Amino acid sequence: MAIDRISVDPQVCSGKPHIRGTRIMVKNILGMLAGGYTIDRIVEAYPELTREDVEAALDYAREVVDGEKVILRGA
Repeated sequence: MAIDRISVDPQVCSGKPHIRGTRIMVKNILGMLAGGYTIDRIVEAYPELTREDVEAALDYAREVVDGEKVILRGA
């Protein structure tokens, strides 16, 4: 399962979700994607990552968001 590539360890990255075996946080990958980077460009920037690692970060974010209750304020 791709999500197994994500680790949350209080001793690594202050407990923030990161790619297992690295100190590359999920939020950094998401930020790069939001900034227009392609998966290939992220892998070029972080050669220790694979496409599967980046996809796992997306899967992790999707799971977290799916589990959240969203409250809209205002109209």
